[in-house]
Amino acid sequence: MSSITDLDSLRRAMAENAERPEGPARNAHAERLLAEAERLDVPLAVIEALGHQLKVYNYSSEKDRMFVPFARLLRMWDEHPEDFDEYEAHSLHWVFKWMSAGMVDQPHVPLASMEKWLGEMERRHRLAGYTERAVRGAEFSVAAHVGDVARAERAYAAWLAADRDRMADCHACELHAQGWWQAERGRDAAAVELWRPVLEGEFSCAHEPHTVLASSLLPLLRLGRPEEARAHHLRGLRLVRPMESMRAAYADHVEFCALTGNEARGLELLAERPAYFTDSGNPRSRLDFLAVVALLTDRLVELGLGGQAVPGPAGRSWTAAGLAAHARGEVEALAARFDERNGTSHVGGRARARMARRPLLDRLPLGVRGARPAAARAVPVARPAVAAESGPAAGLPALLAEARRMSDTLRPHAVQAWAAVARAAEGVAGAVLTDRDRAEIADHEAMDRGPEGVPLFERAAELYAAAGDAGEALAARTRAAYVRALAGDVAGALAAVEEPYERVLALYAEEGTGVRQAASVVMGRARILMRPVHEADGPVAPGVLSAAEGAAREVLALVEGRTGQDVRLAARAAEARAMLAEIAARTGEPAVAAELFERAAAQYAEAGLPWYAVEYEARLASLAHHLGDAAGAERALRAALEHGGTLLEATGRARLHLQLAEVLGGADRVREAADHALEAAHWADEAGEGPTLGAWARQQLGGLLLRLGRWAEAAEVLESALADLSARTHGDGAVVQTQWWLGDCLSELGEHRAAAERRLQAAGIARHWPEQQDHATLAHLAAESLGQAGLHAEADAAYARAGELWRSLGNAHGLVRALRARAWLAAREEAGGETARRLMTAAVEECEAALDGAADEPARARLTGELGHSHQQFGDLLARSAPGGTAGPAVEEALSRTERAVTVFAGLGPDAVHDRTGAELAAAWLEADLGRPARAAARARSVLEAYRDADGTDELVPLRRAEAERLLRAATGRTEP
Repeated sequence: MSSITDLDSLRRAMAENAERPEGPARNAHAERLLAEAERLDVPLAVIEALGHQLKVYNYSSEKDRMFVPFARLLRMWDEHPEDFDEYEAHSLHWVFKWMSAGMVDQPHVPLASMEKWLGEMERRHRLAGYTERAVRGAEFSVAAHVGDVARAERAYAAWLAADRDRMADCHACELHAQGWWQAERGRDAAAVELWRPVLEGEFSCAHEPHTVLASSLLPLLRLGRPEEARAHHLRGLRLVRPMESMRAAYADHVEFCALTGNEARGLELLAERPAYFTDSGNPRSRLDFLAVVALLTDRLVELGLGGQAVPGPAGRSWTAAGLAAHARGEVEALAARFDERNGTSHVGGRARARMARRPLLDRLPLGVRGARPAAARAVPVARPAVAAESGPAAGLPALLAEARRMSDTLRPHAVQAWAAVARAAEGVAGAVLTDRDRAEIADHEAMDRGPEGVPLFERAAELYAAAGDAGEALAARTRAAYVRALAGDVAGALAAVEEPYERVLALYAEEGTGVRQAASVVMGRARILMRPVHEADGPVAPGVLSAAEGAAREVLALVEGRTGQDVRLAARAAEARAMLAEIAARTGEPAVAAELFERAAAQYAEAGLPWYAVEYEARLASLAHHLGDAAGAERALRAALEHGGTLLEATGRARLHLQLAEVLGGADRVREAADHALEAAHWADEAGEGPTLGAWARQQLGGLLLRLGRWAEAAEVLESALADLSARTHGDGAVVQTQWWLGDCLSELGEHRAAAERRLQAAGIARHWPEQQDHATLAHLAAESLGQAGLHAEADAAYARAGELWRSLGNAHGLVRALRARAWLAAREEAGGETARRLMTAAVEECEAALDGAADEPARARLTGELGHSHQQFGDLLARSAPGGTAGPAVEEALSRTERAVTVFAGLGPDAVHDRTGAELAAAWLEADLGRPARAAARARSVLEAYRDADGTDELVPLRRAEAERLLRAATGRTEP
């Protein structure tokens, strides 16, 4: 049997259907409701059901189906206008605008029919007494679509000049259309200014700011405001995602990704909406969507990724190149149909211009997952500038000189410069290299080989010896020994370095070699001795530390005072000092370690080798943070980023930005911190570490955006982080914190059911932790979200569980608040009055019991405040549930409870003045309801007296004064001085 038995039940069913997600399922249910309405044999029921059907069709992918119900409605109006009530008559005229826009979207509707319809709309609106504002707006849409700029400008001006009336679109929708035209005409700044009230929340509706956010993306990029564009993308995409009818706005977001180096994210968006490729109910939005599909996939082809698998229309597999060709063909065919209908080439020209757009930014970090495709990823590390590698033999000396200069002065990429020498020598007939030349080539090739470089180092040693440089030969052998240590054979390395070490010291004493060569060997030995220190996870044996310290000090003793302009010797001194810093950190002397790291970094910078300072500045930042020196940590991290410059690898850059974000966030410089977390996420993705380091960065970025109140952006970023965060890799604490933050964001966005799910998931992990404070808090928050989502039974169960946890923790505040919340939930039920009273009584009793055992005065004061709130809420609950009007025993009891709250708050003194006056005013209104104006007035005067000497800095004071004065007027009929 049908549940639709009368007009009221039909209206309830239509209201429920209106809340369902847009799409064919909602449309089909609207059709069933129309059939039910027809069975009622009530004309107004059919009219309302047709109006409902029109609305759901208009906001769906089946927009082409709305013409038939509208034609029926119009016929009913013409035949029996008396069947329409005021609202339905207004709705009928309102829908004329939908019909005009709908005809524009359908290329099979002739242009003559559209013009005829505009005339009919104008006639009917005039007869109904409406201004021409809606008509001129519809005319503007038609003219802009066909490319008649002159007519569009005239209609635009007439639209704005006409008076707003009940037929005008809402302010938000009108501003969107006006801004769109300004952007279309190349006036981006004017467009963004028009959209400002919508973007700032002054005007909104069911579909705004959704479309304004989407339309603003490219204008903001063209205006050089990428940060705002990024924020609009994250915020706007979240709004349009669940709305099937917003394919054109969704396309704007895909286009934004294609033009900002976020091609991978663009593909993710295509994969989310497979139906958008083929849904045919709105051909114009399909054209918009397929045009940006072509733009995105053409971009992938341009980047060398034409063979990459991409999401596309169902039924086959697609490559980027294949989808690009398909989408372009579909766009051309659709555009041709529109242009044939319109008698212009405007739609086709506009679509082709869109498909041909060039990137506006090489890469705009978004903070969400989506690393750039490998073939498109920029390499941030600067490459060496060396002479040409081919040509006559005369070029070889220049290459040799440049390579030797780079290695002697420790320039980056000296290894690559020597490789260029080797290639040039092989490619030039008759090239003559000395033993020294060949030694240096082998030496640097060995440095590039890692563990496989040992034989090359030995070969280099032989060549150095043949060239007469015994000291450099020993240095090369020392480098071979150090490679063994790096591979894990520290003992073997120490044995191998002992002979070069002893021989070089003897040579140096005999002036058989220079300080540079001797320092190289002594430093090599010190590096080997430091390996166990660097590799240790826990404490290091004192003997190991002592040996490493002695070796580092030996380097300093050898080179200090002799560095002069020799950057190699300056580098040895700096590195030795950094070794001593590491040893000091290991021996529990963080302040000494920090000072030594700072001196080492400064020495590198002074020697013109700032890139070598980066590692030690990062260590200095960690130590400074540990010592509570946030300013020092910040200085060190900023110096590391500056000194590393373009030489920093992507992973190192990501870690530095993430550390800096943590430091700045801890100092409440949240906006700056968010900028660095965003950079960290970007560079982690560029390094291919999105699922690991990138997830950490996204988690931090999401938390920082939450602190900034940018809920939608934070939610997008946190959801992206959760896709990669795992308890195994990142720890369950990180997962719980992310779910917690995301629940907070969703709650602020009004997505209460989703917020409850996140909070319950987090609580499910935290329930296994030894400390249950987080579990209790999350259970309580989940209960709040369930209640706000209208899931009252589930909320009550969650509050009950939270209450048990609070009791086990000895937290009276949490327990009392859970009891009060359950009382309010019970009061919503028809027969829940007694349960609500029992729960609120329990809250009061728990407070009183906790007060008896309060440990100290601050705890007692907090519990006293909780007791006052419990009394006041008890009074409020009783007053709201009073049967048969306001007067009676229930209201008397409510007043009694509220008076107790006043007394309790008064006992807390000036610190609780706002709580006391709030309770006093509540009691005064109850006195007035009970017919006691004099007592109500006395309470109002008490509130005014409480604030007699209050200054104007507290925003609550004027509000309380105003309420007290209103109460006085109601009670005495005059305004008190």
